[in-house]
Amino acid sequence: MNTKIFVNLPVKDLDKSIEFFTKTGFGFNQRFTDKTASCMIVSDNIFVMLLTEEKFRTFTPKGICEAGKCTEVIVCLSLDSREKVDEIVRKAVSAGATTYSSPQDQGFMYGHAFQDLDGHIWEFIHMAPDEEVE
Repeated sequence: MNTKIFVNLPVKDLDKSIEFFTKTGFGFNQRFTDKTASCMIVSDNIFVMLLTEEKFRTFTPKGICEAGKCTEVIVCLSLDSREKVDEIVRKAVSAGATTYSSPQDQGFMYGHAFQDLDGHIWEFIHMAPDEEVE
């Protein structure tokens, strides 16, 4: 069995978040989508559960971090090329995201990031094939 990862993120407006990530190029599994949650497909084994803040509160006894002011996690995903990194950031900004830095080119690794509508940080990287982490 392949291990799957489900990242759970609270969002203020589920419909706007779904619209944003659809414009960014992600799809959704309707089987795990309702008025309180939506399952965003990143890959065959990676999913992001976008949860209304009310729904998210049912999973934790702790308060919800205000992602626009504090960072609890950075979601970092690898892509096949530098061009795909630039493309997804461009699409995200066009859909309402913000960037907080310029692309980072370290030779063996290239990356850029954006903050989504709720302030969650999404980082995308491309690593030269001989430098990839196994």
